[in-house]
Amino acid sequence: MLSAPWKNLDDVQNTGGVALVTTLARYLKRWSVWSKDIIFLITSDSLAGPQAWVDAYHDQHTSNPGVESLPLKSGAIQGAIVVDYPNGGNFESIHIVYDGVNGQLPNLDLVNTAGNVALHHFGIRPTLQEMWDHNDSYKDRLRTMLRGMVNQGLGHPRGGHSVFVPYHVDAVTVQVHGDGWHNEVSIGRFLESMFRSLNNLLEHFHQSFFFYLLMAQKRFVSIGTYLPSAMLIAVNFTLGAIGLWVDSLSSPPSTTTTLSTPTAPIERDLFLPLTTVLTLHFLGILPLTLFNHLPTHLFTPAFSAFLLINLLLPFPLSSTLTSLIPTSTRVRQLKLIKCFSLLFLGMALSALATLNFSLALGVGVASALLTFIPVSPGKGGIVRAALYAVLQCLSPGMALAGIACYWGVGIEEVLREASFGWWVSGMWTQVVVWCVWWPAWLCGGVLLAEGLVEGRREVVEDKEEEKKNQ
Repeated sequence: MLSAPWKNLDDVQNTGGVALVTTLARYLKRWSVWSKDIIFLITSDSLAGPQAWVDAYHDQHTSNPGVESLPLKSGAIQGAIVVDYPNGGNFESIHIVYDGVNGQLPNLDLVNTAGNVALHHFGIRPTLQEMWDHNDSYKDRLRTMLRGMVNQGLGHPRGGHSVFVPYHVDAVTVQVHGDGWHNEVSIGRFLESMFRSLNNLLEHFHQSFFFYLLMAQKRFVSIGTYLPSAMLIAVNFTLGAIGLWVDSLSSPPSTTTTLSTPTAPIERDLFLPLTTVLTLHFLGILPLTLFNHLPTHLFTPAFSAFLLINLLLPFPLSSTLTSLIPTSTRVRQLKLIKCFSLLFLGMALSALATLNFSLALGVGVASALLTFIPVSPGKGGIVRAALYAVLQCLSPGMALAGIACYWGVGIEEVLREASFGWWVSGMWTQVVVWCVWWPAWLCGGVLLAEGLVEGRREVVEDKEEEKKNQ
């Protein structure tokens, strides 16, 4: 399949790409060497148009009764190439975009085929992840890998090719870059050679890698090398939960207990800790629904209000929680709350690491502080306040603001892109952020706020006691 949108992601008219597709359609149909059908697709934009077409092709328009399936089909699609050639003039290199929705990737053989055909057959230098001057140094390899991890972790579609990957169709977008001696003849010959390569395949790509981190055109990290890092971070939360579960058996010291008196077995009251953790995770539905249904012009004020709520919400929640927990079992109940929160986070990240490694790694690193939040009695108000400030800097809201700075756009654009991905492309990054990460973060904030309030109460009581003694 060969496709070109009228406008690319930068909202620039793709005049060269559309002209090239129509020209190749007229040129290739005269050949009798094709063992497979070739589909030529021109859409109005880079995301919604290809998504609507591929959904109709695979009969997935069940939610919209006004949209019918395509009457003419050609079976399973072998591969798709999207052309982004807006100026139609000379260019220096081609940029191969391969990131799919939700961190899914096309078969590595397709990316390698595109790079090898461009470089070795036509002398066109291929580039990845907008690394225009990659010199194969350690620094450039690292930057390429990190940029790929950021795009994979965000899970947003990066072009018309992204919508095909969830349907197990290997696809890439070919963008031109720079000003050099290559012209439309060079990229036309490149596309024709790519189609001949796909035409000669006897079966679908399946033996190569689908999980990889590219560092350069011919260098990558396989899943067996990078997956243990995310799993170790997830195991950190699970081991922390196990430690808290065992530690919750220890009884607080009592002045009435003597060494000769046997201690009675301690029973854990699980109702309140489980209810608290489930309630916090249920609250994640609120920002998930809010930021996917609000009008675009309300995104910025709603996000600002959300950051303020994030700063203050742990304190009323901790006060409510303190009023429900008896003083004699407060420490044990708080340990169990943290235990169940870390256990759910560890299980979620372990499962997510096999689907979207970069997202699991990013959430795990940002949540690592939750393991060290104290729940034992003691003042330590300065330490708890410092931890609370650091926790606010590592909140999902601040992460969204960091993404906006990374892209060089406003927060409204980030939320609009996320909402579009949710409704059109089936992006579920928001579910991980608001229903897994944010509840765990909120639980940590509640535990720290409870310690700050309790420490403040103890200081006041100590001062009153000193006044009475004086």
